[in-house]
Amino acid sequence: MILVTLGTISYPFDRVIEWVDVLMREELIRSPIFVQYGVSNVDQLQGNTKLILQPFVDASQFLELIEQADLVISHAGQGTTRLLASRGARFLLIPRLKKYGEHVDDHQYLFCQTVQTLGIEYCLTLQDLKQALQVPPLQPPKNLFEGPKLADYLQKAYP
Repeated sequence: MILVTLGTISYPFDRVIEWVDVLMREELIRSPIFVQYGVSNVDQLQGNTKLILQPFVDASQFLELIEQADLVISHAGQGTTRLLASRGARFLLIPRLKKYGEHVDDHQYLFCQTVQTLGIEYCLTLQDLKQALQVPPLQPPKNLFEGPKLADYLQKAYP
C-alpha cells in the first residue's frame, strides 16, 4: 500500500492529486493507495476502487497507515518528515509551492533542499515522481533528526 499524505493546512495541494490520477491511469502505481488529502479537490479520483480517500486521519490511524505503507508520498512538512524518519518509513517528499497557491511561501522547498543532503528524496515535478517510483527510496536511519534542540540550548544559555 502507498500512503499519500498532503497535510491539514487550509491550502489545497491539487497538483499531487492530479499526479496520483496520472500515475494510476498510466499504471505506474498498481498497488492500493490511501490518500489523506486535507482540503484538496479529489473529484477526479472518486470511484477508483484502488483508492481510499480521507480528508483527515487521527494520530493513531496515521501511525498505523505509516506502518502498513510500503512507500509514503508526503507533503514536506517538518513535523511529518521527522515522524516518517523516526518510524523507519520509506518516503518521498513533495514540497508545497507558493506559485501554485499551495502555501504562503516556499519554506517546504527550502527544507527539502536541506534534508536532501541527509539522503531524503524530494520531487518537484510529475516526471521527478515517476523516476523516483522506479527506484523507491531507502529507509533513512530512525535517529536521523535526533540531536540537540534549539529550544533546549536557549533555555540553558538564557535562564
